[in-house]
Amino acid sequence: MNNAALSYAGDGSHVASYYAASANPAPERPRLIGTHDVDICVVGAGYSGLSTALHLAERGHKVAVVEGARVGWGASGRNGGQIVNGLNASLGTIEKRYGTQTAAAVGSMVQEGGRIIRRLVGTYGIKCDLKEKNLFAAYTSKQLRELEAKQALWRKYGMDDHELVDKTSMRRHVASGAYVGGMIDHSGGHMHPLNLALGEAAALERLGGTVYEMSPVIEVKRRGPLPVAKTSAGALRCKTLVLCGNAYLGHVVPELEPRVMPVSTQIVATTPLGDRARELLPTDICVEDLRYILDYFRLSADGRLLFGGGTVYGGTDPTDIRAKLRPNLEKVFPQLKGVRIDYAWSGNFALSLTRVPQMGRLDANTYFAHGYSGHGVVGSHLFGRILSEAIDGDLTRFDTFAKLPWYPFPGGRALRVPYSVLGSWWYGLRDRLGI
Repeated sequence: MNNAALSYAGDGSHVASYYAASANPAPERPRLIGTHDVDICVVGAGYSGLSTALHLAERGHKVAVVEGARVGWGASGRNGGQIVNGLNASLGTIEKRYGTQTAAAVGSMVQEGGRIIRRLVGTYGIKCDLKEKNLFAAYTSKQLRELEAKQALWRKYGMDDHELVDKTSMRRHVASGAYVGGMIDHSGGHMHPLNLALGEAAALERLGGTVYEMSPVIEVKRRGPLPVAKTSAGALRCKTLVLCGNAYLGHVVPELEPRVMPVSTQIVATTPLGDRARELLPTDICVEDLRYILDYFRLSADGRLLFGGGTVYGGTDPTDIRAKLRPNLEKVFPQLKGVRIDYAWSGNFALSLTRVPQMGRLDANTYFAHGYSGHGVVGSHLFGRILSEAIDGDLTRFDTFAKLPWYPFPGGRALRVPYSVLGSWWYGLRDRLGI
């Protein structure tokens, strides 16, 4: 393995997560060796890159994807597996910042990512334990009012899939006394995220696309008639380049680095719980709460509780993930006190200052998408489709996002982490005080 891979991905293998342990069989794909000419090169075999490549291949384009580690090595293969519609920045925030016209355009798209996932799963027979619905859980009456406002706002933009539930009804879905109520999104869902990524890569190859693994891009050359993505052992020269490295692109493209900050989040998986699993979550729904630093959880196909939460700004891993998450797990489910935890892992997502994902062009034939800010499962699939539309000549939806302003984190690289930590401390205090 070359030093570039070792610098951020170890030996390139998936982290020791429950998802890696239960992944569907997948081939080891070739490294990029030598210089090759392709029509379209996509950097990154996570959801953004795979969705872009798949949609382009379905439109008849010849596409090659180059990945620094294994397919789905980053956030796409480690996340909570929840299909939660919307962006990190709410429709209400977007409406206030950018106006009703932009909010209407975004509102017309926010459920599309989930529909794309379901279509890909059905069309290509992807086995990823896809299940329906997600639940937003409220700790306080204030949070419950926020859900009522969200339901009304989404109805305003033509979406009526949300069902408010009171404290009694919550117990039919979650065996916890922690919540005063919540809201079900009937268009949400959950799945095995790594198996989804592996299935999408296989689907791309069935359509004639190529995936290179263990080939980290170390340089992007955009001067000259054609952009080139270089690795230590090869290069892809292309007519169109799409950058989808997200939190793991690093210093390869300096223009993109100040736009986002890597942030890590953590997940644990208990031992299989047997009959207790359905006692905890009787309707097998996935759940996330409404706090600034939230918890999220669901059941795996073999009856484990997958419980995630916490953030580390800058993208480093906690020294003891189990110790960090166990208190919150046992607060929500006291009946699991002392339960064995079989897996614990961490992974980075890319945070943008505005909490709105970014899409754009660095020049006429170099596109990028990143900064989903913790809502990348649906956003990345949507952005992949929109990028494919733009590359195919239809810039209508691409321009909706490309024209939105972005801002660097205050203080630049040196101070972006402490500033963000200070902000998260403040909002975390508000969560604890219930204000």
